[in-house]
Amino acid sequence: MLAAALCFSAMGVCVKLASVSYNAAETVFYRGLIGVVVMYLTMRAGRETLCTAHLGMHLSRGLIGSTSLALWFASITMLPLATAMTLNNTSPVWLACLVIIGAALTGRRKASPALVVAIVVSFAGMVCLLQPHMDRREMLGGALGLASGLISAFAYLTVRELGKLGESETRVIFYSSVTTTVFGAV
Repeated sequence: MLAAALCFSAMGVCVKLASVSYNAAETVFYRGLIGVVVMYLTMRAGRETLCTAHLGMHLSRGLIGSTSLALWFASITMLPLATAMTLNNTSPVWLACLVIIGAALTGRRKASPALVVAIVVSFAGMVCLLQPHMDRREMLGGALGLASGLISAFAYLTVRELGKLGESETRVIFYSSVTTTVFGAV
């Protein structure tokens, strides 16, 4: 987990540096292309097949993830790096909201008051982080960063569903990278 956090932080720094010469779509394209190559080689080394019975789910996950990634990269270009990274990392808070809403809509169970308080405090922290006195450009970047976190929560839900269907992590990441590459190219 520490290595993953380090890699995502390094990617954020690289995106910030690249934003001087490349727009968010170009950066999304290159990030996806690198992912395709690395995951393809990983799958070949592990003798894993590209065949899947769930291509539609992979496409859905890829589109959701690509949208989130593009919004995150755009927010990185508009905000201080630490703020953009923090806003993108709000996905667990959004995920908790989605789980509570889903449980309420299906009538399965009620949310515990402690969880609701934790979510409210988390949103209050987001408001403090955004510092509502930001200029207009930063407010747009903040909105994009929050949207990225929200959409990431949906991506996590689709990854969970793909895992339940028996798809391997490498296949999920490979198809997500393929979709991201096409998304960035378009």
